[in-house]
Amino acid sequence: MFFHIKELQYHAKPERPDPVYARKLQEVLGGQFGEITVMMQYLFQGWNCRVEGKYKDLLLDVGTEEMAHVEMLSTMIARLLDGTPADVQEEAVKANPVVGAVLSGMNPQHIIVSGLGAMPSDAAGYPWNAKYIIASGNLLADFRHNLASESQGRLQVCRLYEMTDDRGVKDMLSWLIARDTYHQNMWAAAIAELEAQEGDIVAPTTFPKELEKRAVSYTLFNYSAGEASATGRWANGPSLDGRGTFNYVANPPAFGDKPTLPPAPPNVWDTPPLPPTGAVPVPPKVPAAGAAPTTPPSPPNPSANK
Repeated sequence: MFFHIKELQYHAKPERPDPVYARKLQEVLGGQFGEITVMMQYLFQGWNCRVEGKYKDLLLDVGTEEMAHVEMLSTMIARLLDGTPADVQEEAVKANPVVGAVLSGMNPQHIIVSGLGAMPSDAAGYPWNAKYIIASGNLLADFRHNLASESQGRLQVCRLYEMTDDRGVKDMLSWLIARDTYHQNMWAAAIAELEAQEGDIVAPTTFPKELEKRAVSYTLFNYSAGEASATGRWANGPSLDGRGTFNYVANPPAFGDKPTLPPAPPNVWDTPPLPPTGAVPVPPKVPAAGAAPTTPPSPPNPSANK
């Protein structure tokens, strides 16, 4: 159960309205790496967690904090939408706020759809998508995705910080940047702890090693022009899981055969097979006028032989 208090986690007060910047700020609210994504991601990971104890508690702690960030950003966007764009003053535009929104760079949906409020969408107006989140049940795999999500989210907030001179907006973004600093460190610490507990770094750690093709478990194949990648740590020396040695193959062979698929049944209406090389193509027969159309033979009925 959640209990909401009215005060925000941190201030969300711009110095002045800025509908154009409100549109930009939508990205870190409803974009792929926005606050709605990490909120839903951490909460579903926590609710689905079958390991009781500190990891489940951590996920629900941080997921609930992300709710606060969603509220802060929504409040900031609504306040930025107050007023008319300063660069749109013509009488004709004043008479039509939608036209004014388009001309100023504002998202017209902020007027038409949300009535000067935030929306669960990104800066381009694309709705938030639940496919953005990962909640697999494997904590090591999920925590790594969480670290990547926080990295991308912090990157986008840092870019937005440089796109405004509003001290109130910068103050709130500075808070979010600091919280993302902690969350990156937090997930890195949790990942290191899980790796130590499970004795491996390759997720899932419990899959039997003998069931994978161990001959290629630590090999970098050169599949692009140049060999600069051969100088990296990932191509030389002991593997990071301590179970093999990195190696590099400059000219990797093809390990499989050339695939050949049989023709589809006639009633699927695929393109017919090409004639053998050197054969003279036979033109299709055109039915005479008034002739009954021909149909391809039906596929055999397996039940007919029972």
